[in-house]
Amino acid sequence: MEQKDLKNCVLFRDLPDEEINLALSELQAREKQYKEDAVVLAAGNTTEWMGLVLEGSVTIESNDVWGNRTILSHVGEGEFFAETYAWLSDVVVLVDVVANENCRILFLKVKNLQTLSSVNHAWAAKLTSNLLTISTSKNLALTGRSFHTAPKSARGRIMSYLNTVSLQKRSREFDIPFDRQQLADYLNLERTAMSKELGRMQDEGLIRTRKNHFALF
Repeated sequence: MEQKDLKNCVLFRDLPDEEINLALSELQAREKQYKEDAVVLAAGNTTEWMGLVLEGSVTIESNDVWGNRTILSHVGEGEFFAETYAWLSDVVVLVDVVANENCRILFLKVKNLQTLSSVNHAWAAKLTSNLLTISTSKNLALTGRSFHTAPKSARGRIMSYLNTVSLQKRSREFDIPFDRQQLADYLNLERTAMSKELGRMQDEGLIRTRKNHFALF
């Protein structure tokens, strides 16, 4: 792995190169590659490892025994997953992490931070603070999803999601990280019903969409 992959990551914010290298050593960093649709982390297991997506992306999914899938979030380059499970390594993982495309992931044993003295390892205190920032951001993202699935109608859910992305992107024209099936799973909608509603919204001049690109009017 190269320093340029890590310098802009939230976890390593404000750490010089030498401290990043020390952190990688102490957290037993290891890198793995996955093909599209490969299961990176399976529900029902425990894990000691937090993942950082260096290339590609993954989705966080809830898949039940009856074959129903709910997409909880999308994790892109420079973003993290499983940080809470890695910190509480005896807690059973309740979600699947699946490669959304070919991807390269760096795994870190962040629980090691709990045994490092902040006096002897000043970088450990910085990393712990940055980890809290990551966890807080994830909580906000999950809270946001609850807003999108609260409306009873398909249109209400779609509009809630698109409005939020528009605010985050600070633009009325943007790409979303999901394909149609993934968006339906994320919003807890049937794909056919969602596609019909998107068509109606486009006919009414509310949106313009092609694949994962949207413009709001």
